[in-house]
Amino acid sequence: MPTPVLSAAEGCQRLFWARKIAFMQRYILSRIIQSLLILAGVLLIVFVMLRLTGDPAALMVSRNATPEQIAAVREEMGFNRPLIVQFGDFAARALVGDFGISIRHRQPALQLILERLPATVELAAAALLMAMVIGIPLGIIGGSKPGSGLDFVARFAGLIGQTVPNFWLAMIMIIVFAVNLRWFPTFGRSGLDSVILPAFALGLLTMGQLVRFTRSSVLEIRNEDYIRTARSKGISGRQIYMRHVLRNAAIPLISIIGVQFGYLLSGSIYIETIFAWPGLGNLLAEAVGNRDFALVQAIAFFSSVVVVTLNLLSDIAYAFVDPRIRYGD
Repeated sequence: MPTPVLSAAEGCQRLFWARKIAFMQRYILSRIIQSLLILAGVLLIVFVMLRLTGDPAALMVSRNATPEQIAAVREEMGFNRPLIVQFGDFAARALVGDFGISIRHRQPALQLILERLPATVELAAAALLMAMVIGIPLGIIGGSKPGSGLDFVARFAGLIGQTVPNFWLAMIMIIVFAVNLRWFPTFGRSGLDSVILPAFALGLLTMGQLVRFTRSSVLEIRNEDYIRTARSKGISGRQIYMRHVLRNAAIPLISIIGVQFGYLLSGSIYIETIFAWPGLGNLLAEAVGNRDFALVQAIAFFSSVVVVTLNLLSDIAYAFVDPRIRYGD
């Protein structure tokens, strides 16, 4: 049977896709290697920083413990071994999810983290949703009409979002909306109304960043040559914004939103503590107060894994949707 002969166009198309797939594979592999190196560095930093706070054995026992009791704990936990041996043991156990037993709860540290994780994910998702619903439309409006009153509102919202401390806003919101007006519960996770105040306080910074980033992206795209070409062809302003401006402005937002979601998951300690939200942030605050060495170590590393993983997924998604990315770089 004769071998079919490809046309020049088909041959070029196959070559294009073969090179694109090869570049994408190299890009993903390089990002995975970078992420693994970052996690190895985080593992080392967590191990070193917690030991710089003092003798782990002394932190894990009562303040009234005798030197003999401290020495017994140090021997039991292996803290009397060389640091390089301790780090190797910690890294090996961390790779299989074994972070030790919580001193306070008497349960595996990873089990406690997984129990609290759904509450933190719920709060972070609600915060990100509020930030997107408010921030992206304001950024689009401000970038579409620079110098207008709506642009002033967008720039002011972005400034407030990035300058007002979220813990201060959280306490003010509790006083006004929970204590005085009694619209929302003051603390706890009891329903949909209980997530509104902590989600707004947590998502304030992300909202401000989305406003400013979206506005700057729209302003930049409005001045591109292809936008002027579309106007010269008589295409309506509405079609230009829907087909070109908003579509191209949305591409970098994918990466920003993914990164921000990781930060919301790992940076909610103050908000969860203020609202007594039963998530990882509140668990970390309790672990620090109780000098729960194993639990602090586990939460710090687990949060880093979440952030690095989300950053990796954001980079890969950005490379898929943006044709300007050179996958071989």
